[in-house]
Order: sequence, then C-alpha cells, then structure tokens
Amino acid sequence: MTAVNATTQPQAPSAQPMLEFDNVRAAYGSIEVIHGASLTIQEGSVFALLGPNGAGKSTMLKVCAGLLPLTGGEVRIAGVPVHRPSQVAVADDLARRGVCLIPEGKGIFPNLSVKDNLKMMTNAGKTVSQIEDVAYSQFPRLGERRRQMAGTLSGGEQQMLAMSRALATDPALLLLDELSMGLAPIIVQDLYQAVGQLAKLGVTILVVEQFARTVLGVANRAAIMVSGQVSKVGDPAELEHELEAAYLGGEL
Repeated sequence: MTAVNATTQPQAPSAQPMLEFDNVRAAYGSIEVIHGASLTIQEGSVFALLGPNGAGKSTMLKVCAGLLPLTGGEVRIAGVPVHRPSQVAVADDLARRGVCLIPEGKGIFPNLSVKDNLKMMTNAGKTVSQIEDVAYSQFPRLGERRRQMAGTLSGGEQQMLAMSRALATDPALLLLDELSMGLAPIIVQDLYQAVGQLAKLGVTILVVEQFARTVLGVANRAAIMVSGQVSKVGDPAELEHELEAAYLGGEL
C-alpha cells in the first residue's frame, strides 16, 4: 500500500453491490430509531451517509457490524443475507467476512504505544513488521511516533492509528463513524485522502458524517438520513445543495 497523495479522486466503483440494507428497522428497547431504511453500496466505492444528530446514521453502522439486532428487514453482504430478525448477525462472524467498524471515539488503547497498538492486530494473521509497513507507509507520522503512548497523540494521529489497526484486518468493508469529529480541517482532509486511496485499492467504505462537506470530495455516492429514514440518495454534487434543509429540519 502506498502513501496517499493530494490528487486522490473518487473512482468508478464495481457494479457489484457489496452492502445492501433492505427495509431495515432497528430499535433500542421499545424505541424504534430506524424506520424501514434501504441503501445499496457498490463494491470499491466510498458511500457517505449524511444527516443531523439523531438521524440514525451511527445506528445503521451498528446494525451492519452486528452490534445491534434488526427488528425488520435484511442486511446483505456481497449478495448473501447476514442479518435479519430471525438470523442475528454476530460481530465476530461479520469481522471474518471482512467487516470492520471504526467507531466514534477512535477505538485505540491509550495506555499502549503506537507499536503495541499495532502489535495487538497480529491475531488477524499478519506479522508486526507487515502491519507496521502498511501503517507507516499510509501514515508516516505514526512511524515517527511509534514508541509514543497512543493517548498522548493528537486527535488526528489517534484516528490514523485507529485506521491503521483496521487495515491490519484486510477489510473488505470499512465502516467509519464521524471520522472528522473534533479534528482540524487540514487533518480531516488528509484522513479523507487516505479514505479515497483505500477505495482505489478495492475496499468498500461506508462513512457516517455530520459535517457533510468533509467527505463529499471523495464519495462516489451519498445519502441523506433524517429521523430514521433515508430521504435522498444520489451523487454528492446533487445532494450538496439539499443538505442545509436536512440539517435545519426543512423539507427535502
């Protein structure tokens, strides 16, 4: 894997759907938060799921990763049903299928060094050297800080480390939750260039963002989610002018 450059552009994805949400419903206890949402995400694409706080975006990722059961509908990966109310997906099984979630909050071990955080991913079948080679070529800044405690890294560097840990699993489907949260715009730009590069290498990426315009430059497709439902799906440029209405609660 080579380092990201500033010319990363979205590429046309495969015609094969990697991920399908078919009339998905999900709830926390008795409170339903996803009300019949459907999406199709092509293999090798970057798909941006946008919308205001409370829209249900992160819940969609939890469903996909097997962390929350469905109350209705179906989730398919590469055409194979993996999650329905009568067939509860197990996170471990989905991870073996190549599904990897980077949750909001980064998901690193702050009391371990950068190198030790990466070393913990050898259970995915790669050597420490192989994992480090990918991490440091993708994010050279991590190589400079390999002995530093992860909790003392900047927010952007912690996000780079979380992504590097995910890459050690050779994911087919990468789920990113609020990648830009709390980070400076220049760091966010670097991270999304990396996201675009990963899609070029064949990884399918579903990214949830509240701050929509940070991801639109690398996305192939995008959807706006409001109040637990998908209200619009289209090309990023087509949706950009409708985002203000979604975020302010207007009609789409």
